[in-house]
Amino acid sequence: MAEKIRLEDIIDTLREERDELNLQLHLARAEVKQEWEQLERKFENLEARFDSFGNEAKASAGEVAASLRQVAAELDKAYKRLRKSWR
Repeated sequence: MAEKIRLEDIIDTLREERDELNLQLHLARAEVKQEWEQLERKFENLEARFDSFGNEAKASAGEVAASLRQVAAELDKAYKRLRKSWR
């Protein structure tokens, strides 16, 4: 009987840990999804700015290109960080 009580305690503890991990996983998914949505908006903005890049005045073309490169680098870094967090 004592053995059954100890096993029940172990299972109860494991159940609590499992539930907590499941909640943390759910929250992590929501957090990753939210970050992904932010990155998607940023990428769409980058694409739109790139599409209009040829229409920019030549005087500011270098500044626009530098800005586009910076946004692209930020997105690349964020994508790599997300990919690493999924492994």
